[in-house]
Amino acid sequence: MAVSTEKLLEAGVHFGHLTSKWNPKMAPYIFMEQNGIHIIDLNKTSSKLEEAKHAIQNIARTGRKVMFVATKKQAKEILEENARRVNMPFVSQRWLGGMLTNFATVRKSIKKMQAIEKMKTDGTFENMNKKERLMKTREQEKLARVLGGIENLNRIPSALFVVDIKREHIAIKEAQKLNIPIFAIVDTNSDPTKVDFPIPGNDDSAKSLHILCNEVTDAIAAGLQERAQAKEQAKKDEVVAEKTTEETSEKA
Repeated sequence: MAVSTEKLLEAGVHFGHLTSKWNPKMAPYIFMEQNGIHIIDLNKTSSKLEEAKHAIQNIARTGRKVMFVATKKQAKEILEENARRVNMPFVSQRWLGGMLTNFATVRKSIKKMQAIEKMKTDGTFENMNKKERLMKTREQEKLARVLGGIENLNRIPSALFVVDIKREHIAIKEAQKLNIPIFAIVDTNSDPTKVDFPIPGNDDSAKSLHILCNEVTDAIAAGLQERAQAKEQAKKDEVVAEKTTEETSEKA
């Protein structure tokens, strides 16, 4: 179900940046100027949001992973909460250069982090002196801060969902290089042509981010549910087919 423009209005999704900071390529999504601030056309937001939701739901339905990316203060918790809700990987602390384009090296760092975690439980730590334990613990904590959200990601994600493409320009460039579809909340100071599915909206307000991130995550959840239902139906069909085969054999 499409979110109403009234709800988007209440959440302040329509508030863009100062007109002096605008990107001309956002012109198609701007409704007007008010007190030196650009006002985003919420009808366009609603339309582009539905388009993005449909596409991202299809990705989730096939079991592919969507990486959530947002490192700005007001977006971190909202992003993490939504990513965890649908068990998707996320980056909320710092984007490491090469996180996508040099994924094999990133996986090595993840394995290193997991190895240190294992040391804590298998007795290895007990055989280390205090200084060694402290160094290993600090290393593990540092890696966990940056890589904890993608610990279970075994291959490059099939799509990115990004908050603030200007801030996350390195992630955008890497995804473009690998032809990974990009879904993003795009404010009036950004270039919407850099992403495949731009969602025009305020990327600074927590209320705005909450409603837009929730909508996208709900679409992913719906896709995952459809996938689970399809698997369950396939199992039932298999049982029925086996039963029919057995009955046919007995009659023969």
